[in-house]
Amino acid sequence: MYNGDVLLATKPKRNKQYRGFALGIALTLIIAVAAKLLAGLPFLSIMGQLVIAILIGIAWRATIGVPQEIVAGTNFSSKKLLRLGIILLGMRLDLMDIVRAGPKVFMMAVIVIVFTLSVVYGLTRLFKVDKRLGILTACGTAICGAAAVVAIAPQIKAKDEETAIGAAMVAILGTIFTLAYTFLFPVLGLSDNGYGIFAGATLHEIAHVIAAADPGGSAAVDMAVIVKLTRVALLVPVAILIGIWSSRESRKEAGADARTEKAKVPIPWFILGFLLVSGFNSLGIVPEQIAGYIVIAAYMLIAMAMAGLGLNVDLVSFRRLGMKSFAAGFIGSILLSLLGFGLVHGFGLA
Repeated sequence: MYNGDVLLATKPKRNKQYRGFALGIALTLIIAVAAKLLAGLPFLSIMGQLVIAILIGIAWRATIGVPQEIVAGTNFSSKKLLRLGIILLGMRLDLMDIVRAGPKVFMMAVIVIVFTLSVVYGLTRLFKVDKRLGILTACGTAICGAAAVVAIAPQIKAKDEETAIGAAMVAILGTIFTLAYTFLFPVLGLSDNGYGIFAGATLHEIAHVIAAADPGGSAAVDMAVIVKLTRVALLVPVAILIGIWSSRESRKEAGADARTEKAKVPIPWFILGFLLVSGFNSLGIVPEQIAGYIVIAAYMLIAMAMAGLGLNVDLVSFRRLGMKSFAAGFIGSILLSLLGFGLVHGFGLA
């Protein structure tokens, strides 16, 4: 009888846990869908679904609050669904487009990423930003915005709060610079292709790149997306290198001898999955319409992850940790824009 009583007592508790888990996932889905709808509006389209999702999550926690029983579900979205979304996002990338764009575009992407990683991370150290948040800010600015932040975070064992703040800061920066580019387009003196290359090489999110390139017409948008996706492709080697570096730093801080201790090289399986899906898409087997649906699903999953991250952010911490990283990212983004403009002229692509 005793064992039966225990089972009867634990069953309602488990049911409550499962219900809370499901409600947590459902909440992130509702926020992701709302973000998708809001991103269809004229001004909000500049921000994009991912940015809006994380901001709604932050606002939800600040105003309504997040019950403890649903946290397991929101965490599932911010971790597990995130990885699946990144893998499926590989359907957006056709590696042959990068090859066709030519070596100059690839070299521009490499220079931009190396420069921005170094400068922004250096600025975050100067401003005494936490090391992990500094790395996330640098990667988001250099590679592909919020998607890069959440992809790099597991490699450096970043906290959910740091990941959410890093993603939000970079996303807001990208929105500011997108608006600035739209106003600067008539005075930059670049051809449509040149302007597309400039936007794709220097802006943060795919949504930012498309919105900023739009004044240059379809040719500018197409070129901007190709250049941007070249930077996205470089997320794979950057994530692996940062993981190796972070692992060595952690061992040094723990007092281990990095030269003698046999270390495991961190392999971000979901990043490799992204690359494999990209390679598969490059074969041309998947119809374009189906690939488009998969990309929409990928963004929905990543938006759910962003919502989950936002629901974990305390506004007090956001203000305390985010302002210095924002300043570093802002200065770094200005320097990135100047570098990109110079490279477009230097490589004869203006």
